[in-house]
Amino acid sequence: MFAAMLTVAAPAAAQGKLEARYDVTLAGILVGTGAWTVDILDDQYSAAASGGATGLLKALAHGTGTGSSQGRIVNGALIPASYIATISSSKKSETIRMSLAGGNVKDFVIEPSPPVDPKRIPVNDAHKRGVFDPMSATLLRAPGTTDPLGPSACHASTGIFDGRMRYDLRLDFKRMDTVKSGKGYQGPVVVCAIFFSPIAGYVPDRFAIKYLAAERNMEIWLAPIAGTRVLVPYRLTIPTPLGTGKLEATEFNTTALPPQTAAKTR
Repeated sequence: MFAAMLTVAAPAAAQGKLEARYDVTLAGILVGTGAWTVDILDDQYSAAASGGATGLLKALAHGTGTGSSQGRIVNGALIPASYIATISSSKKSETIRMSLAGGNVKDFVIEPSPPVDPKRIPVNDAHKRGVFDPMSATLLRAPGTTDPLGPSACHASTGIFDGRMRYDLRLDFKRMDTVKSGKGYQGPVVVCAIFFSPIAGYVPDRFAIKYLAAERNMEIWLAPIAGTRVLVPYRLTIPTPLGTGKLEATEFNTTALPPQTAAKTR
């Protein structure tokens, strides 16, 4: 979710690293935890995440997931190249692999192949052009050369293909705020409203799709990766019929990398 506004060339020193941990709650009850690492170098980036259910939800579902994406940085723009995600539960495991070039999906596979649902709106070739994978879309590069934490960071709209569904996410500025994680970042964040628009690859009658498309109170709080103009989610809130769903960082450690340090990590 939350793609990059990528129009200004980044200097060679614009490099940084994020190591973060998150809690997921529903109506104030802890239901999951996760970890996320992001590396932004002068000409490439990578991100990896893992997570799983916890508490009562773990007893019921025992779900886990991992994902990663890599790409290049060209004239300041993040260009996704590959994406892989695996979701496992007590009943099944599914892996999605995708390769991209120039913003277009070259190929993708879901293993095992999901059953065909005739009610699902088909994804055509046009839907797979000009898109980001879901993880690359969470790395938002603020435009311009001034402080990246400002209203302009929320002036973003992007197309996302996750291997099954094609959808758009649009951000609008709401306000500035401050955060203080248990470990790591303390400081300002920019808060954006999120609007979800399904395009293809979904079943129109499904409640979750209709609910998210109609929801007007979703928010994402974006914090910076030190040494870069890239912002990433610190907090995400989604109202649901069962209470507010929230993903929030409990640790958010971010470090600027000078050019010589970044070169050693390749």
